[in-house]
Amino acid sequence: MNDTVLIVGAGHAGFQVAVSLRQAKYTGRIALINDEKHLPYQRPPLSKAYLKSGGDPASLMFRPEKFFHDQTIELISDRAVAIDREAKTLLLGSGEKIGYGHLVLATGARNRQLDVPNATLDDVLYLRTLDESEQVRQRMPEKKQVVVIGAGFIGLEFAATARGKGMDVDVVELAPRVMARAVTPEISSYFHDRHTAAGIRIHYGVRATEIASEDGRLAGVALSDGRTLPADLVVVGVGVIPNVELASAAGLPTASGVIVDENLLTEDPNISAIGDCSLFNSVRFGEVMRLESVQNATDQARCVAARLTGDTKAYDGYPWFWSDQGDDKLQIAGLTAGFDQVVVRGSVAERSFSAFCYKDGQLIGIESVNRAADHVFGRKILPLGKSITPEQAVDTSFDLKKAIG
Repeated sequence: MNDTVLIVGAGHAGFQVAVSLRQAKYTGRIALINDEKHLPYQRPPLSKAYLKSGGDPASLMFRPEKFFHDQTIELISDRAVAIDREAKTLLLGSGEKIGYGHLVLATGARNRQLDVPNATLDDVLYLRTLDESEQVRQRMPEKKQVVVIGAGFIGLEFAATARGKGMDVDVVELAPRVMARAVTPEISSYFHDRHTAAGIRIHYGVRATEIASEDGRLAGVALSDGRTLPADLVVVGVGVIPNVELASAAGLPTASGVIVDENLLTEDPNISAIGDCSLFNSVRFGEVMRLESVQNATDQARCVAARLTGDTKAYDGYPWFWSDQGDDKLQIAGLTAGFDQVVVRGSVAERSFSAFCYKDGQLIGIESVNRAADHVFGRKILPLGKSITPEQAVDTSFDLKKAIG
């Protein structure tokens, strides 16, 4: 019987599976397929801290090379091409075939490409991989005017970083507010005010229709309202597309992700899918969902590692997220979509507040700005299914700890 656990993808999810297996005393072969030239690394700093630093890739690595050697985790620098489910083998770009006992798809997601004329010009860049971040970092010192397309987490994190380095920054957003799909209007309003106060211009309700060029060089971004914003650098952050092609070509069901059950198994009992590529049946929320977060990637990895070492449990991780934008830290506990009431605890003026989100009187999520204690409270109380009243949430004299029990 083949005892090889083969992991495709060396991001947060793939790395964590390998580590958790060894922590659980798994003695079989573990091989990690990594299609980047770097050791497995952290992605969150790429849009902020790494751009501010001197560009030391070693600062991003999960572990040094010696760790993988000591833990007998094989790092294979190659690209997964095809799965032969009947033979239980994986074909690599090099032509090598590797057999597996269990295959873990941690293929992640890729940048959604900007689909307008001239979008492939040299100074139109993205921010998801280390190489992309390094490209941006190297060009920033010689650029003066940047247009950021997309006011989600990545776009705003980069915009704040660029403005902090003295660049002239415009942000283009089709929605009527920043981070519209992720946060409440209260949080959007705060970050709009903070970014505009820093000198960032945010243009709502418009989209990029063309990358303007002069003599083959980037000149600006043409907008749907007829204006053209000057630019010598464009950074695009318009979402991601889950990497499902490998699974789909192998006949596994896919949609907006690789479809898995509550145990993160595909319809093939020898193949799991986790992280950004995984469309999973959530027993906690009673719906099918795909989440893009470090928490989800690492918690799902631990769940699969536990199952592969004899401890099978349905995945029930509770989601949380964060975003560092300039001097502000946004932390989110829970899923706040579908709220019908929002109350604010703390002081917006003092830059320390939280939006407590309710649905039918039940607390469903907390979005905190520079208020870590509220975030910690949310991560403790929400998984328990407990709640506090909106009146208690607003009252800063109310001791949140008492509600946890």
